[in-house]
Amino acid sequence: MLLILIKLLRQHGIHIPSVFSYSSTRMILAAMTCLIFTIFLGPFFIRKLYAMKIGQPVRNAKECPLLAELHGKKKNTPTMGGVLILVSMLISLFLWMDLSYAFTWIMLFTTLVLGMIGGIDDYFKLKLKNSKGIRGRYKMLFQTLLSLMIALYLLVPGFTDFVSEKTGVRAPAAKENTTSYIMKELDTKEYMSEVFVPFFKDAAVYLSGAWIYVMYFLIFFVITGSSNAVNLTDGLDGLASGCLIMVASVFGFIAFLSNNIEIASYLNILYIEGSAEIAIYLFSLVGACLGFLWYNGHPAQVFMGDTGSLALGGVIGVSAILLRKEVLLAIVGGIFVAEALSVIIQVLSYRYRGKKRVFLCAPLHHHFEYKGWPETKVVLRFWIVGLFLAILGIASLKFQ
Repeated sequence: MLLILIKLLRQHGIHIPSVFSYSSTRMILAAMTCLIFTIFLGPFFIRKLYAMKIGQPVRNAKECPLLAELHGKKKNTPTMGGVLILVSMLISLFLWMDLSYAFTWIMLFTTLVLGMIGGIDDYFKLKLKNSKGIRGRYKMLFQTLLSLMIALYLLVPGFTDFVSEKTGVRAPAAKENTTSYIMKELDTKEYMSEVFVPFFKDAAVYLSGAWIYVMYFLIFFVITGSSNAVNLTDGLDGLASGCLIMVASVFGFIAFLSNNIEIASYLNILYIEGSAEIAIYLFSLVGACLGFLWYNGHPAQVFMGDTGSLALGGVIGVSAILLRKEVLLAIVGGIFVAEALSVIIQVLSYRYRGKKRVFLCAPLHHHFEYKGWPETKVVLRFWIVGLFLAILGIASLKFQ
């Protein structure tokens, strides 16, 4: 929206500094917009949630007696704070992102769909007596449909061709004794057919023929997996928000680098024209989560709920797909992976090992609470691990 306004003003002879059209400037302004928006509107929003009596449900004492005791005080803390995060991000999207790029609309579509699913889920839990929200099978169905639509958009020949002439150009190696690079242009399908592994400069797998259908599964797995993993992590004050800030910062930084052909060539990563728009949106997420953390830190005044966690996790997953960094997401988002795996392992163990449990309580953060760790210590240590993984993810760019 701002770029359109700048263009119109310049057409009428009004000078606007070029700095406002730079992607780096728009990244900073997007983060600042969301940060200021969430901090200043937070109190008003929280009061409204209290007035609507949208309190956080706590797991019952029969299922998890110790957890009910530890988190009993959180029962009336308002949830659905994710609405504040998503609204600030969408405002930032229309203000600072370039609406002519497909990346902008993919991010918008993902946010709206998953935010709506999470919002309905939260509403059912809070307003319908004894309701556990949308049934898991239906929630998975909606996430699958979203993944399928994104996969069709990216993979079906002729359905779309959002990759321009220069998008997808990759520099696999420098010519011997020169500073120039061997460039290779990729079309949309080729761009989506390569799977990269951190610390290796060349694509680890190139999918062709019938194997391209593996990419459909990978897109589904990454989007639904990251969305649900963030949702499972959102169980302690500030835990999900802090981890999201680190993961989004890494992928925002990578998206920014991928938009510069010289830097991308030097680092042996894909040059993706327009990927700066992904960076701008991810930095919006960082700013929004920082502002939300102002009120979500211990003791939390508001929780993001499924409205925020499902949407934000999905945005992270879609970003990894568009940047061709799905495997890197498993490393940088290791906290989310560990939380999701702990639930899967617990369920399988309980079902197939005679109701035996591997963890004292799942997800993983509750296991450490059961071991006697204070909530703040669990969150702080998870943040430290998340920061280490984020640094490792950035380091992978240089060591490949």
